Amino acid sequence: MKLPIYQVDAFAARVFAGNPAAVCPLEDWLPDAAMQSIAAENNLAETAFFVGGDGDYTIRWFTPVVEIDLCGHATLASGHIVMQHLEPGRSSVRFRTLQAGDLTVDRDGELYVLDFPSWPPKPVLTPPALEQAFSARIEQVLAARDYLCIFRDARTVRALKPDFAALRRLDKAVIASAPGPDIDGGSCDFVSRFFAPAVGVDEDPVTGSAHCILTPYWAQRLGKTRLAARQVSPRGGELALELRGERVRIGGRVAPYLEGTIDV
Repeated sequence: MKLPIYQVDAFAARVFAGNPAAVCPLEDWLPDAAMQSIAAENNLAETAFFVGGDGDYTIRWFTPVVEIDLCGHATLASGHIVMQHLEPGRSSVRFRTLQAGDLTVDRDGELYVLDFPSWPPKPVLTPPALEQAFSARIEQVLAARDYLCIFRDARTVRALKPDFAALRRLDKAVIASAPGPDIDGGSCDFVSRFFAPAVGVDEDPVTGSAHCILTPYWAQRLGKTRLAARQVSPRGGELALELRGERVRIGGRVAPYLEGTIDV
């Protein structure tokens, strides 16, 4: 069986930055084991598969080791593939999901904008494994789907060298964040990094879904609903955010990298 495949660098204005996602449009669903094997072969943070048409699709996401409930950058990349290749001229796409409800991707000039749920985090006690994972002082720990660790400044977040064995013992992925500006003087309201070794992703380059948690936290802390964010992984990426009640708008650019066919 021959299947189309695309690779897109999401939340980036150029290739070799942002977060690479593989996108596989399907006519019909493959067996779960086959999709998991393709994702493992791609060896990217996520591979997205979707079926449908006329701007209405069902989407699923796989890391190299497990299916996940929500992925931002691969949804952004999938929206780009629909609007650029499958249905040129379309400016909005709906993606139905198994666990996260209906999501949309809209084109806004050079940006693609995700409409995702807002997950305000709540303060929690610091798990022992989380204390062991970071040598830098954590100022506050909160949690929603993921743990959110607040650090003093962007320099501290950039310098983190986590103990991934300790992070692997946690029941959630971990977001590290701090207020902006970035250390290079770049304008942003906050910075972040994202670690999920338990699902096969030690560090995710740019994590759209993490901003379902980050956006309501920083909106409340900074007293503003429009935010500029940087994920300061080695590849790095920039996101334009807006809190709209129980929803979060997450905007970013994409850089197409690869188009081809796989044999399975």
